[in-house]
Amino acid sequence: MNLDFTEEQNMLRDTVRGVLSELSTPEVVRAMEDDPKGYPDDLWKQFAELGLTGIIIPEEYGGSDMGMIEAAITYEELGRALAPTPHFHSAFLSAKLLLASGSDAQKEEWLGKIASGESILTPAWLELNNGFGPKGVQMRAEASGDGFALNGTKMHVHYASSADRLLVLARTGDADDAVSVFLVDPNQDGVKLTQLMSLASDTQYRVDFDGVQVSAADKVGDWANWEATMMDGVILLAAIAVGGGQQALDITCEFAKEREQFDKPLAAFQAISHYLADASTLVAGSRTLMYEAAWASATGRPIDRLAPMSKLFACQTYRDLTAMGEQVWGGVGFTVEYDIQLYFRRAKQLQITWWDTAYLEEKVAAAVLDD
Repeated sequence: MNLDFTEEQNMLRDTVRGVLSELSTPEVVRAMEDDPKGYPDDLWKQFAELGLTGIIIPEEYGGSDMGMIEAAITYEELGRALAPTPHFHSAFLSAKLLLASGSDAQKEEWLGKIASGESILTPAWLELNNGFGPKGVQMRAEASGDGFALNGTKMHVHYASSADRLLVLARTGDADDAVSVFLVDPNQDGVKLTQLMSLASDTQYRVDFDGVQVSAADKVGDWANWEATMMDGVILLAAIAVGGGQQALDITCEFAKEREQFDKPLAAFQAISHYLADASTLVAGSRTLMYEAAWASATGRPIDRLAPMSKLFACQTYRDLTAMGEQVWGGVGFTVEYDIQLYFRRAKQLQITWWDTAYLEEKVAAAVLDD
């Protein structure tokens, strides 16, 4: 593995960081909290103009055709800026699933629109009180005429109010992995959206399906395709944790150098300086592991162990680092005027969503013990 980035990759990082420094400031992040839409139009438009909404989409569909290393660089910067954007849900998860298992007609209809930023797609996967594995999908897709009727409820559907299509996981049989993915128009009859409030104050919805009709042509792959998509996806979630952790550490170090107690800065106290040293070490380790996983994916190597390890370690580091940061900042750290609480809340939510700690540990254990 070579951790020396190319000139083009460094330019990509500088470009993304520059855009986010202007269009995803802490003020913008605060303004988007609990917003029904959840992302600023000017940021999404700029992403599209730079080709970032088509980052993994081939050029034949209007994309930029970049790889996992470039995606990881981008997502590290998104995490650093706490960027409020449906990029992960639409430009990565949905695009990747369509590329892997979509029909030619589905690819022609949606990949170009995703790449241009014209359309947003988002997965509708998790269910109330159910797990992250295939058994957690209990919503049914019952045969109905030439297609299926969807009945059930999905939770934590990000940016559903802005989505042109939902990628809905539904059970089509009794076998553990008898789960299919369907393209569903959130505006059609039988679909109801209810906004949810979250720890991170991001934009999530409960989506209820009551006899929603879909055709066989709306099917986009199965559980195996979704699992493979998520395996790459957790690497980018680790990148978000790395970027967020680094920025949280940076602002905490600055505060510790400026804030004085007993006539000397906080950073001069050995206990606090050691906390910060430990955190710096863990962030560096998280970054290396995350890029190793991204490199393995980009070069066609196995990631069944590296991908879940990267999110497990990066999210634990992010959560612990921001909790320590809150202690260094003291009482003011929990007030809305200070940025550290933004990172603290998002760190915990990132740790428990998509694949949580227990599920990641099971993935790592299976890769280790079954080898």
